[in-house]
Amino acid sequence: MAILFISDIDDPQAWQRELSRRLGPIDFRVWPELGDPAEIEVALVWRPPPGLLARLPRLRLIQALSAGVDALLADPTLPDVPLCRMVDASLTTTMVEFVTTVVLFFHRDLDHYARQQRAAIWRQRPPQPAAATRVGLMGLGVLGRAVAERLTGLGFTVRGWSRTRHALEGVTTFAGADGLAPFLGGCDILICLLPLTPATEGILDARLFAALPPGAVVVNVGRGRHLVAQDLLDALDRGRLRAAWLDVFADEPLPPDHPFWRHPRIHLTPHVAAWTHPESAADVVVDNLRRLEAGAPLRYRVDRRRGY
Repeated sequence: MAILFISDIDDPQAWQRELSRRLGPIDFRVWPELGDPAEIEVALVWRPPPGLLARLPRLRLIQALSAGVDALLADPTLPDVPLCRMVDASLTTTMVEFVTTVVLFFHRDLDHYARQQRAAIWRQRPPQPAAATRVGLMGLGVLGRAVAERLTGLGFTVRGWSRTRHALEGVTTFAGADGLAPFLGGCDILICLLPLTPATEGILDARLFAALPPGAVVVNVGRGRHLVAQDLLDALDRGRLRAAWLDVFADEPLPPDHPFWRHPRIHLTPHVAAWTHPESAADVVVDNLRRLEAGAPLRYRVDRRRGY
């Protein structure tokens, strides 16, 4: 079985090492070195070039290196073979770390202090207890639940919204279209962790921002196409929102002339909130490879109609 590895951000040598430790010698090929395409049965991928996977006539499994698969599903030539997303402890841990850091950044007014530093202003702001900050999580899947657990453990008031109802200890949950506005009205910091689907594309728009309390913060660690860029800029410029932290963008890398780069109330990171480490994620891949060979159900298989 030949495995094709395609990623411009992950280390192919580390992945080959970890897979070989578990499987023994493997036929591991790194794009653009295909060899004979007819020998490739598994593609281990992060954003492969559109049309590439369609050139593999014996492909049996597409294993994503990420939790999100919207870029793959956007390829109209994507072969009709099982597609599995990545669910791994390292990906979850890094997302929890990142979101917690951002929440604490705004909770402890570090954005205000950064502006004061640039103006040489010495003015102290008494810190509020964590419970006074209401954090809203859009998306209560694996990542959202893990973030909720960490934030409730720190004492924050946590609310969650999802397509269908979830019950989480210590979290006030809302569901569906009817639950969105009541959810938003109690969010001082809004975190988007949704999968990208036709129903969620553009969900972070002017109407949503208007439903938030004045001075709320918006954090997008979901997908770039969740956000309507001009609506965010307008809400920030009008003072409707306090700030935004963006880790994902409709176009990546973000073009150097994009207004997000220079906006004083937008904080940017280059799609680094969650990261898949091969030292642990290789177990997920190997499990699915063995299931594939045994004809057993694959783990974390994507429902293409739902988009996740």
